[in-house]
Amino acid sequence: MNSSPRISARVVGLYIGQVSQPWPDKPASAIAKQRVEGPQWLGWEGFENDAQADLKVHGGREKAVHHYAADHYAHWRSELGPVAEDFEPGRFGENIATIGITEADLCIGDVLRLGTAVVEVSQGRQPCWKLNAHTGVSKMAALFQETGRTGWYYRVLEPCTVGIGDTIERMECPNPGWTVERVTGARLGATLDRDAASALARLPRLSPGWAEAFARKASRQEREDTSARLEGPGPT
Repeated sequence: MNSSPRISARVVGLYIGQVSQPWPDKPASAIAKQRVEGPQWLGWEGFENDAQADLKVHGGREKAVHHYAADHYAHWRSELGPVAEDFEPGRFGENIATIGITEADLCIGDVLRLGTAVVEVSQGRQPCWKLNAHTGVSKMAALFQETGRTGWYYRVLEPCTVGIGDTIERMECPNPGWTVERVTGARLGATLDRDAASALARLPRLSPGWAEAFARKASRQEREDTSARLEGPGPT
């Protein structure tokens, strides 16, 4: 275990959702999550009764829970103006919203006590076109990427319950310096130095999907095409 500055934050919102068809000309989604009250059971693959539409890119043990810093919402309202006046915790499809920590504070592999559960930071979020459709802001996914305000994912180490008002405290920090902000910025960038990509491909406790992506970046210098992810499919 590596020593690290104490981190403590407070859960201000928990959100779960089911798969629906919110946009007639686009794939289904479970991004429209609803606030829930009372303690919620957090299992190996996420909160009980929460769902994901596309299990190739969402959910599973490596992305069991999405956490978004509620601290960011004031920045979005200030920067985007009237279109974002209703932006508040839960707006971006997250499962957990907190006050007190952001992507700059946590590192990949950090082990946290979350309520009575134990979780581990596995990777950042790759924003996609569903943010655009859900928020009504055509470049929302791109703005997530540009600002680094993406949120992050957890794998669950010890299932148990989580409730609004619970605290999150860091127990271990095996990769000091490799913040969620830093690693996500490297992953979302179109190009990356091969040496840096090689180091990230070997970063302990990073999700296998991201480790493989960094390994691919280390093997070539070509730009990664992010247009489909950020802009989405055309009408069907």
